[in-house]
Amino acid sequence: MTGQIRQDLLSVLVELSEHSPSVRFGQLIANLSYLAKGPTSEAIWDAEDAELLAAARKHLSELCDREISAA
Repeated sequence: MTGQIRQDLLSVLVELSEHSPSVRFGQLIANLSYLAKGPTSEAIWDAEDAELLAAARKHLSELCDREISAA
């Protein structure tokens, strides 16, 4: 893990929070861990920051695409 990965992840989490205001932060983290590692109870413990960042970026992209399609 690098400090830059953590900073990037935190930045994407801010954006995700803005696009999903009804999702609680704990839900967001749990959902990202499932996207990164699969829907297992261990996912939240096993997901590395880089994996969470990749999942968060993908999820943000999908949310933005949906918003554009809905407009």
